[in-house]
Amino acid sequence: MFIDEAKIHIKAGDGGNGCLSFRREKYAPKGGPDGGDGGKGGDVYFEAVENLDTLLDFTGKHHWHAKNGQPGEGSNKYGSNGEDLIIKVPPGTLVYDCDLDLLLKDLNEIGMKVRFCPGGRGGRGNKRFATALNQTPRHYEEGKKGQERNVRLELKLIADVGLVGIPNAGKSTLISRCSKARPKIADYPFTTLEPVLGIVELSDFRRFVLADIPGLIEGAHSGTGLGFDFLKHIERTRIIVHILDIMPNVGSSAAENYKTIRNELDKYSKELAKKPEIIVANKIDLDPTGEIVKDLKKELGKEIEQISAVTGEGITQLSELLWQKVQENKK
Repeated sequence: MFIDEAKIHIKAGDGGNGCLSFRREKYAPKGGPDGGDGGKGGDVYFEAVENLDTLLDFTGKHHWHAKNGQPGEGSNKYGSNGEDLIIKVPPGTLVYDCDLDLLLKDLNEIGMKVRFCPGGRGGRGNKRFATALNQTPRHYEEGKKGQERNVRLELKLIADVGLVGIPNAGKSTLISRCSKARPKIADYPFTTLEPVLGIVELSDFRRFVLADIPGLIEGAHSGTGLGFDFLKHIERTRIIVHILDIMPNVGSSAAENYKTIRNELDKYSKELAKKPEIIVANKIDLDPTGEIVKDLKKELGKEIEQISAVTGEGITQLSELLWQKVQENKK
């Protein structure tokens, strides 16, 4: 199950109380104060880690609390510090403060670890308050409360290349050809109900990440179909690959479908619409003479790559081209 949003409550540990104690030993009837300090409460961290691509872990658990610090004890014993809570999330997770409606941090790199709630300081024991004028203090401090927040997590997948297009354009078939990803493939619309990530591996240990985004239709930017929920996942991609079905359903054309999707991208985000784009004509096995693709190039006035996701024709060349474009974009 793909979950890309969650609301949780996080709380750092409270500090332990200081101790009120006096030394009591044989032959020391008037021993001085020996109350130790309380331990510090645990901090709350978020860490972006590999091998996670969904926020599913947060659907059944709303409260995430770090451990409290332990209270101090007699004989000048300090309480132990509370254990930190490290919450692991997928790279690309944005952390918002719900109450302030504020973006706190974008965890967009693997290994990024950020503290969001510091633990409470431990209270001081009565030993700390002993002075020359007050040699038997009966005062100690309580531990401070740990910080707490209501946060909203939003995941935007990080991929080098994002596949877009109308439903049944062949995106799922393409990603299954290029990588080991196995999305659902069928001959009806919206077979892909959630984004799918695949790693395309080339010779000489080269690789890049490809994302299959559920099919877009007119009105996707305003919530029609599935596009509104998943358009955000191609905001981080370096390159957009626009898959065109050269033999679409009756009543539409590949050129019209291209313009419709481009319009949706532009309405959703101007920055998204400016990303580098590669147009790919799919199902060329149905166009043996090449006339359909030739007319499509003329109508759009753009360069178009040609593949057949079913037969595998042109897949290797397209993968190499994408690798080159990704490297150029990184530079």
